[in-house]
Amino acid sequence: MVDIATRVWNHKWKIDPIVRSLIDTDFYKLLMCQSVFRNKPDVRVTFSLINRTKSIRLADLIDEGELREQLDHIRSLSLSRGESTWMRGNTFYGKRQMFTPEFMDWFETLRLPAYELEKRDGQYELTFEGAWPEVMLWEIPALSVLMELRSRRVLDDMGRFELQVLYARAMTKLWEKVEGLRDLPGLKLADFGTRRRHSFLWQDWCVQAMQEGLGDNFTGTSNCLIAKNREMEAIGTNAHELPMVYSALADTDAELRRAPYDVLADWHDEHEGNLRIMLPDTYGTPGFLRHAPDWLAGWTGIRIDSGDPATGAETAIAWWKSRGEDPREKLVIFSDGLDVAKIRQLLHQFAGRVRVSFGWGTLLTNDFRGLVPEDALAPFSLVCKAVSANGRPTVKLSDNPNKAMGPADEIERYKRVFDVGEQDAQRLFV
Repeated sequence: MVDIATRVWNHKWKIDPIVRSLIDTDFYKLLMCQSVFRNKPDVRVTFSLINRTKSIRLADLIDEGELREQLDHIRSLSLSRGESTWMRGNTFYGKRQMFTPEFMDWFETLRLPAYELEKRDGQYELTFEGAWPEVMLWEIPALSVLMELRSRRVLDDMGRFELQVLYARAMTKLWEKVEGLRDLPGLKLADFGTRRRHSFLWQDWCVQAMQEGLGDNFTGTSNCLIAKNREMEAIGTNAHELPMVYSALADTDAELRRAPYDVLADWHDEHEGNLRIMLPDTYGTPGFLRHAPDWLAGWTGIRIDSGDPATGAETAIAWWKSRGEDPREKLVIFSDGLDVAKIRQLLHQFAGRVRVSFGWGTLLTNDFRGLVPEDALAPFSLVCKAVSANGRPTVKLSDNPNKAMGPADEIERYKRVFDVGEQDAQRLFV
């Protein structure tokens, strides 16, 4: 096990590239990339960094030269032979050869495309433009780099013993979370913390701690490199990116209304079982379920990623019942703003009513709150999203209006098309 504090002190991180591999990314990214490669390979997209926490002035904290060095390093990466063998030969979700030979042949020759970087008003404007299957793979590494460079900047001012005490306290804090969860019967929990982790080494430590502390109740990690290295399950399905881009490509309101279901029709053709998980909140969960085709009721489950999680689960249960399905056979994955108290509450509330699982992100892999002066390592809300497709703007509404993104006139159009009523604003944490 790596002594993280000593590693930081001895090298000040200079020998540690933040992103070490093209598969140091979330599993759902690779699944979605294969789907895009198959169905929409010629779509041109733009991804952009969006810092929702304006008080964190990244351009004042992070040296531009160091940022460019890390981004340029990512562009030099290619799939190793061992990584290719893992993807081609491993069993994922009970399926061998999850990734087709055609996709793997393409992926093995891939280098990530160029980026554009500017400073404006204390923030970095980081954008990526090009073919969708290539550009989409920048999202997770870009976020990992910005999050870790911010961590490194804070740690750079600390002495050797101060670093040892900091990580000892952080480890204790994480282990107390393990102890707060290990007595829960029926708990199923996975690591979803790559995009906003404190660092790669810290995420790896957290995954190992959860594996030891929770045993079989810890089901795996979304991080493909850690899953490969630690011989555990790679976890993930799909994300908002797919309906956002499909919707931007729609020519009419009718096509726009169908777009989220077109996404899942393409997914249905490729995957089965526990990979058939809906993410319905891109344009509001109630409207999505109200107009959903009957075949979606037969899918395995739903992921709840915005809004009040209990309300989302109750909405899903009522919908399954209305479609003649038994909710007790369905899977609900909670993945937004989780910590121990919320996990315990949701498991208690829904155990026996549905199958419950958790994808634990930021507060698993980046909870240094209260451990340094001025809370300088507290997590913040940073995203990297597709902002246009074939020159048209993308829109995301979600079940929390504070997460909405896109031009104001398009947001209003999408609300009308998708029959979005009043929404309760939730405090935006991450």
